[in-house]
Amino acid sequence: MRCREVEALWDEVRSAGMPSLRQAVKLHLRNCPPCQDLYEEYEGVAYCLSCLEVPEPSCDLAKKIVMHIAEVRHRMRSEPLYLSSLHSPIGRLFVGYNDVRIAYVEIDRRESLDALRRRIQERLKREVIVKADLPAWVRRTFNQFFKTWHVDDERVDVSDLTPFEQAALRKAAQIPPGEVRSYMWVAREIGRPNAARAVGQVMARNPLPLLFPCHRVVDSAGKLHNYGYGLEMKARILKMEGYRAVIGNNGRL
Repeated sequence: MRCREVEALWDEVRSAGMPSLRQAVKLHLRNCPPCQDLYEEYEGVAYCLSCLEVPEPSCDLAKKIVMHIAEVRHRMRSEPLYLSSLHSPIGRLFVGYNDVRIAYVEIDRRESLDALRRRIQERLKREVIVKADLPAWVRRTFNQFFKTWHVDDERVDVSDLTPFEQAALRKAAQIPPGEVRSYMWVAREIGRPNAARAVGQVMARNPLPLLFPCHRVVDSAGKLHNYGYGLEMKARILKMEGYRAVIGNNGRL
């Protein structure tokens, strides 16, 4: 049985539960590393879906979808994020914030401000308003961060993210500055040992890099692996934190 055939049988297995098909898929999965990787990734997706409210059998699903869209659009109008820039030890940063919390951070990619604004709106489903003046409390938060490499939890807002994303990022924030852990370590620590690939996706889409230090998460061999701003930037930030190429306190990545 080929991978392509396995993918074609997924729906039949889930809907019909036919023993012969299920057994064939399980046998293929047991002997196929690429499919095992996909399965781990889908485990993370399944976890996110399991957090959604289960609709009542008699509900009007179309009506609920319309109401949800209206609610999201209302939130975009009523709870905007303000976007400003500041200079930092690693270059120019763009910061999205509300009255008291920071919800978005990005290292300058040299794209237009309008393109950045649209991308943040798409990611967080909020209206984004560009402001020239950065509040003093935001500046103080980053000044303190680059001294201690920690941020007060009350100054960050992850309410737009799924429970799975929040759990993975909060666990990354527990990695001490100057140390690294693996995607698998994060997955195990949040109770999803088969979701290392999904954890990798969370880190890749992290809307609060630096403050939630996805740069401290590496592959199982200890290699820096990927980083949205390039491996040189990842290595630079870790070096500023005092990174030493050693395995973590528990002796395992």
